[in-house]
Amino acid sequence: MDAEVGVLVLSGSSGRVEEERCRLLAREGMAALSIRWFGSSGQPPGVCEVPLETFESAIEVLRAGGARRIGILGTSKGAEAALHLSVLLPGVDAVVALSPTSLTWANVGPGQDGHSRPYRSSWTWRGEPLPFVPHDDSWSPAPARPEGAPVAILGWYEQNRRTFADRVDAARIPVERSGAELVLVAGGDDAMWPSLPYAEELAARRRAAGLPVRVISSPDAGHRPRLPGEGPAPASAQFLYGGSTAADAALGAAAWPHILDALRGRTRDPAGGP
Repeated sequence: MDAEVGVLVLSGSSGRVEEERCRLLAREGMAALSIRWFGSSGQPPGVCEVPLETFESAIEVLRAGGARRIGILGTSKGAEAALHLSVLLPGVDAVVALSPTSLTWANVGPGQDGHSRPYRSSWTWRGEPLPFVPHDDSWSPAPARPEGAPVAILGWYEQNRRTFADRVDAARIPVERSGAELVLVAGGDDAMWPSLPYAEELAARRRAAGLPVRVISSPDAGHRPRLPGEGPAPASAQFLYGGSTAADAALGAAAWPHILDALRGRTRDPAGGP
């Protein structure tokens, strides 16, 4: 590796190693690295109390390869981690959060003990779990769907927030303390969680602190915006993600120049804004 910009690329709860996305960034002259951060040997089998230090060594690999500017591009749960890392780690220069959340959520899947419940934080830092919002197991999709049909869980996250309202303030991701440039990309038709309202919450806190932020959104896109050069996201037998092939690609195309500018440190609008 010999590039001025190094980018850590994080998938969501799929646990996928984002090879295709890394290749896109490499074609732009950046060093890009994606790692498996759960589900491998010595790691939690799910997104459950994942040490955020897991990502420090990957960032150091990018630095050792010559990167002088560090960015993190994360999707969904990976965006949740990326936003936290921009607060906790010095030297993270830019974060691109695709379908972000403004809150820290409970685990998705089991921890090191093999159990999914009781609910625990998705993340730890220096051995301590981050404050989080649990899941409300009383939720069920409405209207009920045929058994085995994919489900939209947007309503679950909305109900979780209402049920555990007393946990929300402590679980907010404190982006007002982040020194990174932030680009937030969200679709208004996201059926997994309300990423566009989350992005707007994050942006409001940044602006209130006098810090730059850019939100790129589309009312028709879903949870999986696709960047130029990426194929359509695969269909899921488990979840409905919202959006459409065309809308998800259009949102990614609209965001792409701003993503590249932020990663390179060439932000077009220093004051931030949508």
